[in-house]
Amino acid sequence: MSPVRHLLPEVEAPLKRIAFRDKLLWSAVTLIIYLICSQVQLYGSWRGESQADPLYCLRDILASKRGTLMELGVQPVLTSAMFLHLLLSLRLIDVNMSSKTDRELFIATQKLLTLVLTLVEALVCLFSGLYGPVALLGTFKAVMIVVQLLMSSVILLLLDELIQKGYGLGNGVSLFVAVNVCQDVFAGAISPISVATENGMEYEGAVLNALNLLWAESNKMKALKRGFFRADAANLF
Repeated sequence: MSPVRHLLPEVEAPLKRIAFRDKLLWSAVTLIIYLICSQVQLYGSWRGESQADPLYCLRDILASKRGTLMELGVQPVLTSAMFLHLLLSLRLIDVNMSSKTDRELFIATQKLLTLVLTLVEALVCLFSGLYGPVALLGTFKAVMIVVQLLMSSVILLLLDELIQKGYGLGNGVSLFVAVNVCQDVFAGAISPISVATENGMEYEGAVLNALNLLWAESNKMKALKRGFFRADAANLF
């Protein structure tokens, strides 16, 4: 890793102690950047892509969003970290964590492995048809999708390192997972977007939908039942 570690992106450690107020500010900025990336759609993704999402059950814990720059979320970062720590615990690699040089080389190896995993997973997503048939996408759009996923992984790496080196609070990966879950809960509760259900167009947010049903329906018990047991969108349960 020694010849290439200086080519990898890195956040410099702070030269002085960061005040608590500044840590809050950096944490907020980091999460805002993550939230923006999780809303920006991937350029080149085919509009006729399948609605099936093979990673649906894992999206929350991976802090990922389908079809956005955060498609892969923190999964490459977590996988590389767990893999290297497994090798370390099994003594298959020799690393002296009390040595600054060894520690820096270990972190650089984790970064490089993260980027390699991102590239492999981006190619798998592309050629599996997650963004549409490659023949319909064309070479340029296919390459751009892979590049976007790779660059978003670099952004996530830097944001995580920014938090871990003391500029922010806590752990970057944990913050991304937490804010992703909070975002889903918030949207599922009060989102004003209209979605198609078996009963017609209704609010996506469960609370807004229940209030609207109670206002519009004459049968209040029926409205409450629909609010609590709606199956094709978020419900009060």
